[in-house]
Amino acid sequence: MEERISRFPVPELSDLPEDVRERILAVQVKAGFVPNVFLMLAHRPAEFRAFFDYHDALMESDVGLSRAEREMIVVATSALNHCLYCVIAHGAVLRIRAKNPRLADQLATNHRKGEISPRQRAMLDFAVKLSRDGETVDDDDLAQLREHGFDDAAIWDIGAITAFFAMSNRLVHLTGTPPNEPFYLMGRVPRT
Repeated sequence: MEERISRFPVPELSDLPEDVRERILAVQVKAGFVPNVFLMLAHRPAEFRAFFDYHDALMESDVGLSRAEREMIVVATSALNHCLYCVIAHGAVLRIRAKNPRLADQLATNHRKGEISPRQRAMLDFAVKLSRDGETVDDDDLAQLREHGFDDAAIWDIGAITAFFAMSNRLVHLTGTPPNEPFYLMGRVPRT
């Protein structure tokens, strides 16, 4: 029995605007499958474009934060938000980018016990605080990040990634989108 991708319509690839279809097919070539979140969002092309443009702006940069650190934020905060899709999918990407098959599981359970540096712990402490108790974030929190070498651009990225994936987590909750099976093993076992 095939698992449902969304509680909302999932269009056929052939029915999508060309740019959306091309973006999905490019991901399929790279990953070997189409991540369900692409199909879930595809029924609203304008939102699909905006979502993935912002996603890529936040997640594909190496300035201030490494790509692995960006994924660390997603995994730790998505776990707090009980988003199975994002923990599993971004956990897979984290395992690959960090070249550590244990790290995603550690961060999804308790980031303070993970195999991370003090700088990364400060980053995740802040992301967790913003995710859980955003209204309590103050200048002292930013000063602590600066003590660990984060500049304003990196601090913005930590906050923006946390906020963006809070939205993403809620969209997955709304749609009931499950993680794709291949994500579970990515970065744990050698590719064949």
